[in-house]
Amino acid sequence: MKKTITLIIVFLLYACVNSSKTEIVYPVTQKGDTVDNYFGVEVADPYRWLEDDNSAETAAWVEAQNEVTFGYLEQIPYRHKIKNRLEEIWNYPKYSSPFKIAGKYYYYKNDGLQNQYVLYTQESIDGEPEALIDPNTFSDDGTVAMSGAYFSNTGDYLGYSISTAGSDWREFHVMDLKSREKLDDHLEWIKFSGISWVGKGFYYSRFPEPVEGDELSASNENSKVYYHKIGTKQEDDKLIFEDPANPKISNYVDATEDERFVILYRTKGTHGQAVKVMDLTEETPVFIDIITDYEDEQSIISNIDGQLLLLTTRNAPNQRLVLVDPKKPDEANWITVIPESEHVLRSVSHVGDKLLVNYLQDAASHIFIYNIDGTLEKEIEMPTIGSVWGFKGHRNDTEVFYTFASFTYPSTIFRYDLTTGENSVFRTPEIDFDVNKYETNQVFYTSKDGTTVPMFIVHKKGLKLDGANPTLLYGYGGFNASETPFFSIVNTILMEKGGVYALANLRGGGEYGEKWHKAGMLHNKQNVFDDFIAAAEYLIDNKYTSPERLAIRGGSNGGTLVGAVMNQRPELFKVAFPAVGVMDMLRYHKFTIGWAWAVEYGSSDDEKHFENLYSYSPLHNIRDDVPYPATMITTADHDDRVVPAHSFKYAATLQEKHIGANPTLIRISTKAGHGAGKPTSKIIEEYADMWAFMFYNMGVKY
Repeated sequence: MKKTITLIIVFLLYACVNSSKTEIVYPVTQKGDTVDNYFGVEVADPYRWLEDDNSAETAAWVEAQNEVTFGYLEQIPYRHKIKNRLEEIWNYPKYSSPFKIAGKYYYYKNDGLQNQYVLYTQESIDGEPEALIDPNTFSDDGTVAMSGAYFSNTGDYLGYSISTAGSDWREFHVMDLKSREKLDDHLEWIKFSGISWVGKGFYYSRFPEPVEGDELSASNENSKVYYHKIGTKQEDDKLIFEDPANPKISNYVDATEDERFVILYRTKGTHGQAVKVMDLTEETPVFIDIITDYEDEQSIISNIDGQLLLLTTRNAPNQRLVLVDPKKPDEANWITVIPESEHVLRSVSHVGDKLLVNYLQDAASHIFIYNIDGTLEKEIEMPTIGSVWGFKGHRNDTEVFYTFASFTYPSTIFRYDLTTGENSVFRTPEIDFDVNKYETNQVFYTSKDGTTVPMFIVHKKGLKLDGANPTLLYGYGGFNASETPFFSIVNTILMEKGGVYALANLRGGGEYGEKWHKAGMLHNKQNVFDDFIAAAEYLIDNKYTSPERLAIRGGSNGGTLVGAVMNQRPELFKVAFPAVGVMDMLRYHKFTIGWAWAVEYGSSDDEKHFENLYSYSPLHNIRDDVPYPATMITTADHDDRVVPAHSFKYAATLQEKHIGANPTLIRISTKAGHGAGKPTSKIIEEYADMWAFMFYNMGVKY
């Protein structure tokens, strides 16, 4: 095969460009003869060889595809104008909410176009800032990122994780905060774990070191929990918990702020946790079971006099807060602190002697202050419909910071005084974009089965509803993730052009609790696609746009969404952006952490789930009898969350089967992963290419 592919690439025709038309000649991708048998159904997989991320053939294919894609993008006359404008808007100081550790303040800041945010510290809230860790010094191109910072409760140590080229693999390092020296402690081969400080060390979980060459594709199994003592080597870490009989039950560890309880969450996938706790004040500490099944979502918020504040969906799809005595953990003994309500209880923070509670009402944040006994004290009024994050603090804090944002309200940091109840603006961004010219409307439309679904629509005030507006519709619809209002520098390009941005709150998400989530998972997955299609039809029927001016975008699970609706209703969209998508629903569980998604999707190893997955799998339902939208698939060479083979096989099949003149391209980033830690420069380049591709194929001049 190697010789054949090499010859194909050598004789590739380049994209021919003239003033009126772009003709694309795609690389011809060699087809194999692999066929799998699923319960008597034979399924061809001719591009199986593209799953090998180490082969020279795959590397050559990637190079050839990128040559065609970037050749096409480079001839778009206003591509660089869009990039320049993005850089202009992006170039302003951006801050995180401050937080306090042992009396000192910490926060993250990006001066404007820095590739990575810098961690700063101050002795007081109005003190002189001092850079503590600058990840921009980790690499010349910004592709090495700090992916987490974990302070010891005493403020003596900072454990931090770094990731390289966007991979989910992490390395841990430790800094002595008094001397500001980086210690020799260095831990490797860690995924999906933080650092939980107890005493002069911390708990963490890790997977076994993968076989060389399989780091980005091998299945991640057999996670174990360890305790690392400062000043020792990783090989000397104490094994705390393992379960070799169940390699696909993952273990995640945490500890309460007072360092009394170590909490072990066990999960069979992305939904549902069993919980164990270990009381370190016992003479012989051992893990005891709090919840033994994997049916519900659980999160221990705090320890109050030896009892645990537990946020749970057990018998409460919208979540409730309960107090659990670890010595009498049966549900019959739970004490309700905040009962379930008609709105989703999204999160709870225990700061000072208050509970700061974030409710989600029609996909917008509402913040309430409760006393520790569950008595409602007040609601903190928000500036408009939007999203809130932050409110993190400690038991002895008297103030807390949070960030509020909405589509037309740039991320603004507020300070809330827990003693006086005063809520004030702490830091406002200065951005080169006049938000007062734009408006957000929330509409409710009807999906195929009669379900009412909310959608946010953002555009310039006075927008003419004539069906001619370039529009981007975004969706996700899965894994209990809630899509809430946010401010996007990226979307300002569309807004300034007079375009429309729409965000649909599809089933499968968490906007209306666990019932909404389950209505879009497993055998209900088609509901998600129906909701998205209905959102597109609403925008068209109400003259916001037309099929010739409508683009759709989604990433990861949202990439699955875009691929599925393209197959089901290709005539409804002009442009499509499936990003880092799960496109092969029959084999997703065979790579890295993919097996954990079976609780959301089902697995092709089960006959009933196979039939459902095969019915909508984006790769397996590509048609050869219809013109598809202009499509730019995006992925990255170091994506070890959704391995790039999904997008590679999907692109090869779409290029093989598509008819019509619309381009079908794949843009493959190098030294990048699923998205986290991506440097600013790469983000700007990718979104500039997206807008250029969209406008160009809609016939919109920039």
